[in-house]
Amino acid sequence: MKRISGKRLSIVTITMLAAATASAQIDTLSHRIGEVVVTGTRSATDIRHLPMTISTVNRSRLTADFRQSVLPTLSEQVPGMFVTSRGVLGYGVSTGAAGSMKVRGIGGSAAMLVLIDGQPQYAGLYGHPIADAYQTALADKVEVLRGPASLLYGSNAMGGVVNIVTRKLSADGSRSHVQLEGGSYGTVTGEASTILRKGRFFANAGLNYGRTDGHRLNSQFEQYAGFAKLGFDISRYWTVSGNVNLTYFESSNPGTVESPLTDNDMKITRGMASASLTNNYGNTSGALRLYYNWGHHNINDGYNAATESPQTAYYLHNDLMGGLSLYQTMSLFRGNSLTLGFDYQHFGGEAWNRPMEGGEHTILADKSEDEFAGYADLLQDIAPWLTLNAGLRVDYHSRVGTELIPQGGLTFRLSPDAELSAMVSKGYRNPTIRELYMFRPSNPELEPERMMNYELSYHQRLLDGRLRLAANVFYLKADNLISTERIDGSPLNVNTGRTENSGAEIEAHMAVSKRLAMNANYSFLHTSAHITGAPEHKAYIGADYNLEPFGFSSGLQYFCGLYTSTSTDEQEHAMLWHLTAWWHATRGLRFYVKGENLLAQKYEINDGFPMPKATVMGGLSWDF
Repeated sequence: MKRISGKRLSIVTITMLAAATASAQIDTLSHRIGEVVVTGTRSATDIRHLPMTISTVNRSRLTADFRQSVLPTLSEQVPGMFVTSRGVLGYGVSTGAAGSMKVRGIGGSAAMLVLIDGQPQYAGLYGHPIADAYQTALADKVEVLRGPASLLYGSNAMGGVVNIVTRKLSADGSRSHVQLEGGSYGTVTGEASTILRKGRFFANAGLNYGRTDGHRLNSQFEQYAGFAKLGFDISRYWTVSGNVNLTYFESSNPGTVESPLTDNDMKITRGMASASLTNNYGNTSGALRLYYNWGHHNINDGYNAATESPQTAYYLHNDLMGGLSLYQTMSLFRGNSLTLGFDYQHFGGEAWNRPMEGGEHTILADKSEDEFAGYADLLQDIAPWLTLNAGLRVDYHSRVGTELIPQGGLTFRLSPDAELSAMVSKGYRNPTIRELYMFRPSNPELEPERMMNYELSYHQRLLDGRLRLAANVFYLKADNLISTERIDGSPLNVNTGRTENSGAEIEAHMAVSKRLAMNANYSFLHTSAHITGAPEHKAYIGADYNLEPFGFSSGLQYFCGLYTSTSTDEQEHAMLWHLTAWWHATRGLRFYVKGENLLAQKYEINDGFPMPKATVMGGLSWDF
């Protein structure tokens, strides 16, 4: 592991930014003319009126490289966002797991919130999202709010929000999709999905399967997943819907190269169910959403065969997280939008050790907590060229008490094709059940983590909208962060961590021609403390070329200044090239071949877990 030289970094950065100024991918544009997003305000809003930074990655970009998970694409397409990985397929949980999402250096275990249609997804005991549950097949688009979103979404949105918006037809008909793939390291994946509408009834359902032997001994992974959403338009104003997502996977952790593990196996079941009643009268809209997430984890912590004996007990837990979200957005007069909302969550569970051969199980934790919150969010056009955003959330946690979360911003529409925005927002994260009560470092006296974020952003459209540019700078200060220190000779979770992060993010997008579209982005991050999973420099350039019946999709991602451990000054860097080529054999049927890390880079993202070198997959995709 070596730190990249300044000269080499400059060459890479200049090359990518030069390409950015002349290229873009129109389907992954973060700020389109009149683009409507739902993540920044809870209701559909023109992004040109919002001061926060929101990136949108739509379905055509999510499916361009035939990836089963949305996370690798988000890590490339969203500047400032980085997702850790450890193998060919699967992120896993527990020790050695990957799938940690960070934006601007904030996120990780429980500070980056994932939503599916606006409903939170995380484990009730540990508070973190389960990365293997976010499948491309169910997504119509993904919206990523970069920076604190605690005003609307509460505790776990301190670093930002990833909102997966599921597919839905607006007219009668149906669309189905089947994809089969196989390749390196015995990897096989398959998925089938369908969406339909018949009059007032609509549905979205699908199944996923994936398995791999892994690129290291004891790194196999196998997963089954399914989802279904049913809805009915009661009238032109009211809609009722319900959905369920189920994921089951078996994963093995090989341990680090220096300390390999045997039998570190896990069997994980995750589920989510929800019901929604929504209304839309034009000048007012809102929803009542009820949701319930659950999970069962069965883990053998494994052992180092050279120095340790096999485990004698399994770790198991059942966790839950449920609640309701009620909000209504109304326009009281011209240029006004006011959202009033109320959230309630109940989360917790039970964890225990179960002997592998006889004996009584040992309770590790049996805890639950409650959280209540009310909020108001105002968007007000002060002039045709100026919009004010202001809001306040009052949050009460049954263990740590009351927290006030303010937010404010201004958006200046300098011309029909340019906006300048300024934003200040507070983020916070309540301690999780694990941090409060479970295992030796637990501390029931923990307080919430807190952060203030300041950012300035600019967006510009040129050449009749074919060229679109965006840039922003930010500064954030986080304190009261939960860290583990040795107190009186024993480890203890305490509120002593802090960081000051600053940086810049730029994007460029252009439809070069009807056949060629390209995109590029770059982010720079400076941190006052060593933070894992957050590279100092990250850049990406990609292109899609459609020459029917053939097509190509390719991208080059570069990162450097990546800490894989806070206990060392060594940093990782890599240049990762992926290429997908497809042949449109007949209507709806495409055969494809793709390669990842085609430059065969040797690098790590998780400390001690070398990533696979070049991998090649091939398959078919059928839309009908």
